[in-house]
Amino acid sequence: MGGALAVRERVGEALPRPANADTAPVVLRLASFNIQTGISTSSYRDYITGGWRHVWPSTKRLPNLNRIAQLLEPFDIAGLQEVDGGGMRSHNIVQTQYLAEHAGFAYWHNQVNRRIGRLALHSNGLLSRIRPDFVHDYPLPGMPGRGALLARFGRDPRNALYVCVAHLALSRRARLKQLRFISDLIGHLPYVVMMGDLNCEPNTPELDLLLDATHLNDPVCRLKTFPSWRPHKMLDHILVTPSLRVNRLEVIDFACSDHLPVSMEVVLPDALAHIGEARQAA
Repeated sequence: MGGALAVRERVGEALPRPANADTAPVVLRLASFNIQTGISTSSYRDYITGGWRHVWPSTKRLPNLNRIAQLLEPFDIAGLQEVDGGGMRSHNIVQTQYLAEHAGFAYWHNQVNRRIGRLALHSNGLLSRIRPDFVHDYPLPGMPGRGALLARFGRDPRNALYVCVAHLALSRRARLKQLRFISDLIGHLPYVVMMGDLNCEPNTPELDLLLDATHLNDPVCRLKTFPSWRPHKMLDHILVTPSLRVNRLEVIDFACSDHLPVSMEVVLPDALAHIGEARQAA
């Protein structure tokens, strides 16, 4: 990567390296980022003066995607929101695929949730250096256009890592319905990472509903991700089950989207050691 990235906030410290490398725990680096289809935003005024870029092509979009690809290079799994799935506004580029190819990810999945003719295909994306055994797309309740994808890493469902990527609605009523749906989907699973732009902060009724109905914890409750130029809200989350030990988590000061990316390192339990082996073989 071309230079170190600033970290706006951090929780936790790196684990000391064991004397015996063979016994080193498997650590996965995770990231979640609402990339706003490669549109840079530095003030609320940009929503008005640059709003046309949400619909029409812009020459600045591709350089921003290249910067995002550099940002994502160190990670093992990345969840993306507000990705374009190949509309005219992005020069018919499937942005998830583009980022996978330019950041060196072997596996990618694009979930189209809303189509606006040929202009735009609003999507969630998944990038991975580990081969998923399946990825399933789910439309979320409420107005059409919101979705979640669920990936399983591991052939045995009892000893597999599940990664859910979601982008929730703006209204609380819709988010409550959507998080009930997601809770039913993942609440019984032992090893889960849920990431995405949830459009709600910690200690809100909808996030409390999710945490109460699942085994998930929210270890990033005091970090801020929105708006990127002066963050004072925590809308972007990486939630994990207690079976996954959080080693480090950060909000990265990366001026591109109107959201800041969130990153996390998790230590996998012995039951998921095969995932580390799959990453090395990829």
